[in-house]
Amino acid sequence: MTDHINLVKLCVGAEAVEDLLAWQKSRFGSDNPVHVTRMWPKRAEEILAGGSLYWVFKGAVLARQRIVALEPRTGADGIARCAIVMDPEVIRTEPMPKRPFQGWRYMPAADSPRDLPKGRGREEPLPRELLQALAEIGLR
Repeated sequence: MTDHINLVKLCVGAEAVEDLLAWQKSRFGSDNPVHVTRMWPKRAEEILAGGSLYWVFKGAVLARQRIVALEPRTGADGIARCAIVMDPEVIRTEPMPKRPFQGWRYMPAADSPRDLPKGRGREEPLPRELLQALAEIGLR
């Protein structure tokens, strides 16, 4: 059995998980949302073995979506790209601090934040400074 790996990406232009939900609903309706990226993941098999795309909002991972497929797409410029197809369900996670970065990164399953229980999904995340301080002492 292949162990899975996740992707992590900044949710650019979104202040909160609700912004992502609203954007995906307006763009994709009830269809599977897609994020198109320039690079094709070299570890595609591990991603498709149960991986998720973890979303970073204002310096903290707060949500994830299960990745259901990776599909080739060609842009209007003729350049081949990778479409990351996700399950429409957005699962909120325990907040985990994450510094800004470009594109997406791999995140081992063991390093990924846990899902929040269903009833805790609307809680406000801790302030960024507190999340960073907790991460520095190993308490996330």
